[in-house]
Amino acid sequence: MEKKLYRSRYDKKLAGVCGGLAQYLNMDPTVVRLVWFLITLFAGAGLLAYIICALVIPEEPAEIV
Repeated sequence: MEKKLYRSRYDKKLAGVCGGLAQYLNMDPTVVRLVWFLITLFAGAGLLAYIICALVIPEEPAEIV
């Protein structure tokens, strides 16, 4: 089964980008959020990248129970 990148439906603070990226990379979401914040703070492009990711990356499909 191939791995796909989705915005997280459940582990999200804003749009679920960091939660989905953390799940895809098998990392702690807090670490991903911290790195993204530091990129935004020092490089300035993090906010624009987050907005683009929120628009481009599809939301995680709902689980059928």
